[in-house]
Amino acid sequence: MTLKKSDFYFDLPRELIAQDPLEDRTSSRLLVLDKQTGAVSHHIFREIVDLLHPGDCLVLNDTKVIPARLLGEKEGTGAHVEVLLLKRRQDDVWETLVKPGKKCRPGARLSFGGGLLRAQVLDTAEEGNRLIRFEYEGIFEEILDRLGEMPLPPYITHKLADRDRYQTVYAKYEGSAAAPTAGLHFTEELLERIREKGVEVVFVTLHVGLGTFRPVKEDDVTKHHMHSEFYQVSVEAAEKINRIKASGGRIVCVGTTACRTLESAAEESGKVRPGEGETQIFIYPGYRFKVLDALITNFHLPESTLVMLVSALAGRENVLNAYEEAIREKYRFFSFGDAMFIF
Repeated sequence: MTLKKSDFYFDLPRELIAQDPLEDRTSSRLLVLDKQTGAVSHHIFREIVDLLHPGDCLVLNDTKVIPARLLGEKEGTGAHVEVLLLKRRQDDVWETLVKPGKKCRPGARLSFGGGLLRAQVLDTAEEGNRLIRFEYEGIFEEILDRLGEMPLPPYITHKLADRDRYQTVYAKYEGSAAAPTAGLHFTEELLERIREKGVEVVFVTLHVGLGTFRPVKEDDVTKHHMHSEFYQVSVEAAEKINRIKASGGRIVCVGTTACRTLESAAEESGKVRPGEGETQIFIYPGYRFKVLDALITNFHLPESTLVMLVSALAGRENVLNAYEEAIREKYRFFSFGDAMFIF
């Protein structure tokens, strides 16, 4: 049976797209979905403590979003350009998304912050992305911190007052072009309460690229091509996950990025291998999960690879029914929105 993109469509009223984060991270709503029965219940996010069991393992992605959006101009003409850093290829060469692309052909020179940061377009990469070499004096990360903006998704039109609100409280390793948004609901205090309950909290790393959010253009879902993203699983994390899995505890991933990290690092037997690499894993219905038992995740865009991933876990009908219920109940959607717990 062919999986069609339109199989994952749902109609979302625009007013349900969350434009601002809530003041209290843990006060988002939480829709709980039983993946076996399709039963739905409604909670507040901080009640996740009651839904986790002693002996479970909570897996979080500790990537850190870089202020990857640079606004500058083309040298010579002064034309405005916007550059989004996607992935560091080597030293000062980055793969980027540039708007408008036609003004930034190979050879073009760009300037940011009145010349504090300059760049040359070297080449065109896949899907029209540009390879750019940056030139500067000092430390690149410090200049980026000064000039760059947080790369909020295009459906968020409000300006972010506090850039830390598009960052998890446990963010550690810089490299993401987007936040692993399911993690935005946690505070240090909530994580401490989870640990006190007897749940092991484990960190892995996946640097989120924009491939996660790229629209599926092929009508046949299986023909969609995912961009590669860097992931890393430490020896300690792999050992803890494998020990808990073997002892019958649930592996609960926070976000689709933590899920894709574990499934990329897993052997067919379900054992997680430590190490690092690039993953292009695309999870859609028919996929057999090797490690993950339950998932905490936000609500995703219609026809997106992320709706397909949660449908692989809980069944397409169960997920679309739960989304219908969330829309009826006026849940807040996408990056700054409410969450689901699928178990």
